[in-house]
Amino acid sequence: MKRKVDIVVVSDLHLGTYGCHAKEVLHYLNSVKPKKLILNGDIIDIWQFRKRYFPKAHLQVIKKILALATKGTQVYYITGNHDEKMRRFSETKMGNIQILDKLVLNLDGKKAWFFHGDVFDASIQHAKWIAKLGGWGYDILILLNRFINLVLNFFGKEKYSLSKKIKSSVKSAVKFISDFETTASELAIENGYHYVVCGHIHEPAMRSVANQKGKCVYLNSGDWIENLTALEYHNESWRLYQYNPEKFTLNSMMKAEQSDKKSTTEVLSAFQQLLKLS
Repeated sequence: MKRKVDIVVVSDLHLGTYGCHAKEVLHYLNSVKPKKLILNGDIIDIWQFRKRYFPKAHLQVIKKILALATKGTQVYYITGNHDEKMRRFSETKMGNIQILDKLVLNLDGKKAWFFHGDVFDASIQHAKWIAKLGGWGYDILILLNRFINLVLNFFGKEKYSLSKKIKSSVKSAVKFISDFETTASELAIENGYHYVVCGHIHEPAMRSVANQKGKCVYLNSGDWIENLTALEYHNESWRLYQYNPEKFTLNSMMKAEQSDKKSTTEVLSAFQQLLKLS
């Protein structure tokens, strides 16, 4: 039974990279029936796109998003830095799918501001090659981490996150995350938004922030590389969703992995055409 949700927000799927948990994304999307689906940036990783690596599960996620749109879900694709080439199509609307750089919604009388968040990242604005190099390094780190976790799992040990350890131990990384959250919140308060919803930093969060000018709720949908998180809005309240494989039966997982070969080919063809245009 699919859960009915007013809004689902996912970001930083990084489809087309080795670190993406596409099957888990698919399981999750198959479990919900949202009125609105907000894709808050870095959905398709065009920075690291390789024609030789775009597995079936990654294509199925795109197919699922299109299927949701055809069945009535309003899909907002907010561009991020890894899919910045999509920005030339900003304000484009195709049926129930709309491509945007930012989005403002009225949620039960309260204004919500959605954007990816890369605008705050100086390395992207002023030295893009450094950011891209960091992206490739992160992908390698995730692959290495998966191997380590396979070994740990074999010996009955708990999983370990190298990137989280690095983030928490490097002062500049901790400061960047803190500064990002503070800047987003202060801008939201200054502009009269009750909610500010970001992605980009792969750090899921949901907290109230207050200063001398007012208050807001800062939310971050996290990512589907390590955290496997999403944001859900229903019955006038937000929830930070954490993917749990134990909640998905073997039958539902097998169903999620079934694909229509013809439809998958059509999706790939359309995606490749889009890259040529960009």
